[in-house]
Amino acid sequence: MILPPPHPADGRLALTEPELVAWGERLGRAITAPLCVTLAGDLGAGKTTLVQAICRGYGVRDDVTSPTFALVHEYRGGPTVVYHLDLYRLKHPSELVPLGWDDLLSERALVVVEWPERAGEMLPAVPLAITLAHVPGEPGRRLLLTGGHAGATAFGGDDT
Repeated sequence: MILPPPHPADGRLALTEPELVAWGERLGRAITAPLCVTLAGDLGAGKTTLVQAICRGYGVRDDVTSPTFALVHEYRGGPTVVYHLDLYRLKHPSELVPLGWDDLLSERALVVVEWPERAGEMLPAVPLAITLAHVPGEPGRRLLLTGGHAGATAFGGDDT
């Protein structure tokens, strides 16, 4: 199994966009479904860029675009279906119900969620959690943080 590049002990990496894309592609090749991956971070932090890379590594060949208005996009081509959700426009977690949230999570699928904090307690207990942040004074780099999920050791966090 191919693993993404190692992280420092604190689970933090400062990456350029090409490095972020390469990391995401390697992650996509390494993960198996069912799995929920959450991507938190400010606007413009690189969440959709990372989703595109993960999907490409997972085997999706379709264009991967942000589902900001549709809320969920479905992609095929990898080992399983990929559901890509952008919860930015949700006002309350209960709005996930009409989207078939429980059904999506119960499938043998890769579920990638941008703005996971909007899901509140409806978010699975153990997602693969990633946060992206701007690096102060370095506009071309993003800070990628992982950890706090099962399997985090393989991706640079602690496995607690």
